[in-house]
Amino acid sequence: MLSISCVMGIIVGQILNSREDSLISMPAILILIPSLIKIGGDTGSMLGARLSSAFHMGLGDNLRRNPVVHNSVIAASIVGFVSSISVSILVFLASRFMGFGMPFLTLLEISLIAVFIELSVVYSATVAIAFASHRFGIDPDDTVIPFIASLGDLVGVAGIFVALHMLKIL
Repeated sequence: MLSISCVMGIIVGQILNSREDSLISMPAILILIPSLIKIGGDTGSMLGARLSSAFHMGLGDNLRRNPVVHNSVIAASIVGFVSSISVSILVFLASRFMGFGMPFLTLLEISLIAVFIELSVVYSATVAIAFASHRFGIDPDDTVIPFIASLGDLVGVAGIFVALHMLKIL
């Protein structure tokens, strides 16, 4: 798992490096990137920890019609989207204070699109890896958290670039 996480980290760095020139021209996006990519990894890890606890208590053996899974995904989604909106507000204020910036609605759109993509992929992977780990007798805490943190970075960066492309900014 750690090797896979390291490789994903290198890939994320290379993606950002390949877009360095266009990102430097948008300082507000440079402020936004670290916060947004952590939302998916952090909330995905939180979801993985909740599922792992449910497995240890014997509450999470069935994926379908499982209120523990459904409630955990809803709670993590609420945290993710509220965090995304908060980050948009803070980046807008910070960029205005420093004398550059983008319109608030543009930052909010970028943030919400990127986080929607990120959370969809990360939460699906979190649930799948947690259940697979549990089924094969591996502690989900040992597999889910490192992998999901790195996957959140990778999908978060891709989600930001998709959002920039969809909004015709990049």
